[in-house]
Amino acid sequence: MKIKFTETILRDANQSLIATRMPFEEFKPILETLDKAGYYSLECWGGATFDSCLRYLNEDPWERLRKIRAACPNTKLQMLLRGQNLLGYKHYPDDVVRMFVKKSIENGINVIRIFDALNDLRNIEVAVDEALKNGAEVQGTICYTLSPIHDLESYVKTAKDLKAMGVQSICIKDMAGIMSPKEAYDTVKAIKDATAMPVVLHTHSTTGLGFMTLLKAVEAGCDVIDTAISSFSGGTAQPATETMEYVLRQYGYDTGLDLTCLKKINDFFKPYRNDCLKDGLLNPVVMATDTDALGYQIPGGMLSNLVAQLTAQGKLDKLQEVLEETPRVRKDMGYPPLVTPMSQMVGVQATANVLVGRYKNISKEIKAYVKGEYGRAPGEISEELKALVLGDEKPMECRFADTLEPAFEKTKAELGSKATCDEDVLSYIAFPQLAEKFFEMREERKKHTFTYSITAIKED
Repeated sequence: MKIKFTETILRDANQSLIATRMPFEEFKPILETLDKAGYYSLECWGGATFDSCLRYLNEDPWERLRKIRAACPNTKLQMLLRGQNLLGYKHYPDDVVRMFVKKSIENGINVIRIFDALNDLRNIEVAVDEALKNGAEVQGTICYTLSPIHDLESYVKTAKDLKAMGVQSICIKDMAGIMSPKEAYDTVKAIKDATAMPVVLHTHSTTGLGFMTLLKAVEAGCDVIDTAISSFSGGTAQPATETMEYVLRQYGYDTGLDLTCLKKINDFFKPYRNDCLKDGLLNPVVMATDTDALGYQIPGGMLSNLVAQLTAQGKLDKLQEVLEETPRVRKDMGYPPLVTPMSQMVGVQATANVLVGRYKNISKEIKAYVKGEYGRAPGEISEELKALVLGDEKPMECRFADTLEPAFEKTKAELGSKATCDEDVLSYIAFPQLAEKFFEMREERKKHTFTYSITAIKED
């Protein structure tokens, strides 16, 4: 029996452990080996990579994707897309969503994992439709969480609805590493039985459950698992690729992975991991097994960012209080799954509640959520929070994107020569200030770049 692997080192593993700070030049030399390793796909784009490229790494995220594509011609490239949120934290008009999906595929993406943070499938319909039209493989995604209102029946219903939308596979996205082995077996089997579709499982090692969870998922019929090369595995990242390969091969599964390549990949990233530890980019906090996460359900990327933010403010001593406040805020919001952007929204609000006072300062994103701009809340929002935000107003019932005017062509015209291509326009729409700064720096580099051509060589 074949079991396929998606390698996360280029996206989620480094997002979860080092807040997506790995520059392209750092991993460029190993891309050829990654391409030869036998992975089903390389998750290399989407999530926080776009923001990080522009904000911290001074890279064009589109150029990064094209470079990875050129270096890895034999392996599917995969991205994570937040439905109507794309790669940001707000909903975008449908024309922007369609253009972003189209350009992602044109620039090298083969597999798009599309999710909505609230599992409100109205918010992924446009992205799914455009991805299918442009020939991408679409993974319709269920954000897995534990709460009084989330159960096996609700996940099976969502899977059936995703199948009806035309997706090619169902991904169970356990962003906080809270899915137990039993829950994995039961959920995968139930979805397979109900849909007869390929199932993908994404989890994290945060709570120590990850290896067992993946094994039981495979036993239940899971087709693809997400793992991270061992030097960047564990903690808030994914279980180790080599460990899962070793175990599954012993059980008679065909992994298709080249062990020599895996060794080269792991050895390549070890020195960089050590450098990250030395300079503090990799905080030991995110490497530890944290069973408390079974309660607060904070995903890896969120935890690493919380640690970074509190450290910057000199408030790391408040981390435990923030972690304890997080499930209380989540309950008040009707139990949204803690995945981007919900995880950031809940985390920021929990932090504000601890540092300033409970709901003394309510973020604009939380206000938009309560108003219904992010979609249907899974459960009831607390009366206290609704009163503070809405007053006598009623939350919207329609899809928020239906209220938005088309923006792509308008923005393109406004940018004029600042945007050299459609991809620039999309970067600006997603992150206006970051993109504009990047465009300026790019122009400055051009002014100070000289090219020479040799027309003839004269021999003595």
